[in-house]
Amino acid sequence: MNCLKALFIQNGINEKFTIEVFLVDDGCTDGTPEAILIQFPEVNIIQGTGNLYWNRGMHLAWKRASSYRDFDYYLWLNDDTFLFKNVLVEFILASIFHQDKAAFCGSTFSKEHQKISYGGNSLNGGLLVPNGQLQEVYSFNGNVVFIPRDVFQKVGILDQRFPHAIGDFDYGLRIRKAQLKSFILGEYVGTCEGSDKLPIWCSDNIPLRKRIASLYSPLGNSHPYYFFIFELKHYGILTSIKHFFSIHLRLFFPRLWITK
Repeated sequence: MNCLKALFIQNGINEKFTIEVFLVDDGCTDGTPEAILIQFPEVNIIQGTGNLYWNRGMHLAWKRASSYRDFDYYLWLNDDTFLFKNVLVEFILASIFHQDKAAFCGSTFSKEHQKISYGGNSLNGGLLVPNGQLQEVYSFNGNVVFIPRDVFQKVGILDQRFPHAIGDFDYGLRIRKAQLKSFILGEYVGTCEGSDKLPIWCSDNIPLRKRIASLYSPLGNSHPYYFFIFELKHYGILTSIKHFFSIHLRLFFPRLWITK
């Protein structure tokens, strides 16, 4: 609810632009969809299967939105991300500056850890910290992403083969393959809590059975099957095979990766 509240009080709404919101209810049982219908009746709520997770849920929302109307822009927004008030205006201005031919990612700040939590990545995989200027990124996290219509028409929507993770990074690399660019805005766009902890499957303190379950969970960030598809698609057969085996090596022998 707080995510939607922050979205609907954005500067410029109904003055400089209008928005249409598409939200996937993937089996929610805590009464949130009913509360949204009361407080934000204009939101288009889409019923999921209960097994969509992040990427397939976003794929469904985007597919439904793009068939509903030919929008000028599309915004990905996670429900745990709370935008500052001028973000949509800043996205639109940045996009117009690049003739609506680039994608834009918003960097988020963790209040708990007092540092960047999500955003755009450099070639070596590290998050780029906002420095007041637009910075080109190699790929990006999908928490807050702004896609102009021209980019959407050239690149398409998220690849539904990925259930949860990987789909956002895949889309960033697809943008590059389409010879387009992606940038982060010069300032943080909002708050979102991240995690500094390694995945469970990387920890030698967790029983092997639980590590295997974690790695092969739909919520795992390096599910071997989907990660293999991703790397085969973007980096070739040798890299995908190498990392398929190295992931399992780390799974069975996590101490090999412990640094002091």
